[in-house]
Amino acid sequence: MDDIIIGGVPIGETHPPFIIAEMSGNHNHSLKTALAIVDAAADAGVQALKIQTYTADTMTLDIRGEGFSITDEQSLWKGKSLYELYQEAATPWEWHQPIFDRCRARGIIGFSTPFDESAVDFLETLDVPLYKIASFENTDLRLIRTVAATGKPLVISTGMAELSELDETVRTARAAGAKEIILLKCTSSYPAPPDNSHLRTIPHLRDLFAVQVGLSDHTLGLGVAVAAVALGATVIEKHLTLNRAEGGVDAAFSLEPPEMRQLAAESVRAHQALGKIHYGSAAAEKKSLQFRRSLYVVKDMAAGEILTPDNLRAIRPGYGLPPKFYDILLGKKVRREVKRGTPVSWDLLEEMDATHA
Repeated sequence: MDDIIIGGVPIGETHPPFIIAEMSGNHNHSLKTALAIVDAAADAGVQALKIQTYTADTMTLDIRGEGFSITDEQSLWKGKSLYELYQEAATPWEWHQPIFDRCRARGIIGFSTPFDESAVDFLETLDVPLYKIASFENTDLRLIRTVAATGKPLVISTGMAELSELDETVRTARAAGAKEIILLKCTSSYPAPPDNSHLRTIPHLRDLFAVQVGLSDHTLGLGVAVAAVALGATVIEKHLTLNRAEGGVDAAFSLEPPEMRQLAAESVRAHQALGKIHYGSAAAEKKSLQFRRSLYVVKDMAAGEILTPDNLRAIRPGYGLPPKFYDILLGKKVRREVKRGTPVSWDLLEEMDATHA
């Protein structure tokens, strides 16, 4: 399928993976920290940095009670109300411009996830080059229509969505004007266990919807993300924090800068390793052919002497005839004196059949 070009950077199967560093709420209410995360992302070699555009009031109601409080014992955010969580995690809208300006200054692409129509209107004033739809909003068809109507590339996380829901989402986006769509395989748990990643879904999504597919990864470490590249992921998104020990709403499952740098490098290596269907020696292997086994005379021989297991062996280096001719050569006479360590060639032998000459 066609490449998608964003900010001059091509995204597609023939290009290294497009790496997105997700800031989320890891700025810990400090613009200085937010800008430092941009710098860390750029230094790590990623192509883009993403933030999130919402307020607590655009996300939920300031109340407690069933459904509005996080009670899951395993949750990183147990005990908070939804309103408190979003207050803590939100990126102030007045920070967006300086964050995007820093992205441009550092040569990476800055963009955001809008969570309602007012966020889309605001981001349009900042001329963002693409949009992301979060997993929890991938069934909000009104929001998807609003974003798709901008005509900009649209990245959609697929967390929790049934196949029928994804079909409705993609159809809605296309009908509303989205021509360039990227789906991200995603597991919406924090952190996500690797065995819930189901990366084999990536090529299935690509073939089913005829779109590029990537991974929004909430697992710990790098293994899942690098494996996704081997299955055709053209985009990898991972959360970034300056220091997990400093906390933050998403710090526990975020990469630190050295890890993000390693992800960027290893993703490129994984993509390079895919190559193409190939057999035989690669150019870099040509010199290694000398270390194959081949047939050598291992004892001095007089002219007319017969080759036997005692004087003919398959050894390294590889300058003689291939070992597959061993049985054919046994019992044959050499036409001249042969020194120990001589590679066997057809012209050493007497009366060889023409098919072996």
